[in-house]
Amino acid sequence: MNIPFLANWRNRHATERGAALATALADDPEGVAELFAECEMLRSQARSAGLELDGSPASLEALDQLMPRWRRDPEAVPWLGNDAGFYLGTVIVRTITGARWQVWPNGQPVIRLGSGRELNVVESGVSWAVTGSPELSQAYAEASEG
Repeated sequence: MNIPFLANWRNRHATERGAALATALADDPEGVAELFAECEMLRSQARSAGLELDGSPASLEALDQLMPRWRRDPEAVPWLGNDAGFYLGTVIVRTITGARWQVWPNGQPVIRLGSGRELNVVESGVSWAVTGSPELSQAYAEASEG
């Protein structure tokens, strides 16, 4: 169903949310990065499998090896994928020189590498949660190449 005023309203509000998040990131980059790093659902899933997420690239490899039991709950998958993307971004920002969080005008948080390349880590995380591909460790390896 095509309702033009509704599409305009959604776009305007997405832009407003994006501007608010961008402002928060500019004002307190460490605080926003810590918020992104929480990833409670992912941490809980990992903990229940005996894995403690320590922010290292090795933890991404360990996540890739988990049995994807969450796929049985279709309501949990997008939330877990979001967390996986934020965790991937957190590891990248903490371990790759020059990487930082950035916000697109639509409000989507992404990683900007020192080279200027932007990575939509949340999209990668959701894809990982749904299909297992790309592996989080593979996405990290590609980011670390520049």
